[in-house]
Amino acid sequence: MEQIAALANRKKNVTRLTRNSKIFKTIIKAIQEKKGENIISLDLRKIDEAVADFFIICEGTSGPQVRAIADSIEDEVKQECGENVYHQEGRQNLQWVLLDFVNIVVHVMNPETRKFYRLEEMWSDAVLQEHAS
Repeated sequence: MEQIAALANRKKNVTRLTRNSKIFKTIIKAIQEKKGENIISLDLRKIDEAVADFFIICEGTSGPQVRAIADSIEDEVKQECGENVYHQEGRQNLQWVLLDFVNIVVHVMNPETRKFYRLEEMWSDAVLQEHAS
């Protein structure tokens, strides 16, 4: 739950992103390169209380894969977009790593943690899009 609490304590940038934004595409590509599974994005732009424009959620089947996906996202975004992660949580236990890029928040989770927290249901008002693994 500390990952969710961390989101409430940061300021959101005014610039609005789309699914065609370079950072969005870079994150999806980085997840796919490390064989992340069940990749979805939630468009939160029309939800007033949302802390970001998008959530991107994916799964890694093991701790090392969760780490590899998170590392890949961080490296690719820095290299391709020149942006650093604003805040991150969960690298200690590798069950749920949160990478906060201000307008996009990425959740890399193991399957059990994802089933337990059901972020897609918490944000059911958001437009959900699946992305190929």
